[in-house]
Amino acid sequence: MDAARFNLFENELAAKFAKRFANAALVIHQSPLPRSTQELVSLRASQVNGCGHCIDMHTKEAAAAGESAVRLNLVAAWRESTVFTEAEQAALALAEEGTRLADDHTGVSDETWAQVRKHYDDDQIAALVSLVALINAANRLAVIVHQKGGSYEPGMFAAALG
Repeated sequence: MDAARFNLFENELAAKFAKRFANAALVIHQSPLPRSTQELVSLRASQVNGCGHCIDMHTKEAAAAGESAVRLNLVAAWRESTVFTEAEQAALALAEEGTRLADDHTGVSDETWAQVRKHYDDDQIAALVSLVALINAANRLAVIVHQKGGSYEPGMFAAALG
């Protein structure tokens, strides 16, 4: 098993950043955006970005919070499944389009934005947009240092930041 290039939790500056990052995540976690939607969005963006560590984390955290294996297994193919609500589909579309900004000059489409507006209130939208930005940053941190997936246990992230 390959070790990470750099341990972000053992470096003083990186640890300070991680604590502030976790505080930002806590604001989203405590928001009115449903926890299941938060985990699905984090999982989908992490899949798009190829972040094994974050896929591992969000799959396990979602399962620990009661998410079904069927829904977790179908996140990667959410458009071709019947297990997500229209609101969740809107959030997943926003997650994908907000993650793939460089792939399309329009960024998040007007159609996707209209679906998000239809299903979420302003506080939920603020949380959703912030979550897409935050998970993309987390994916980049983990991928850059080669932090691999597979060994995460639910609650580890919160415990590491103490």
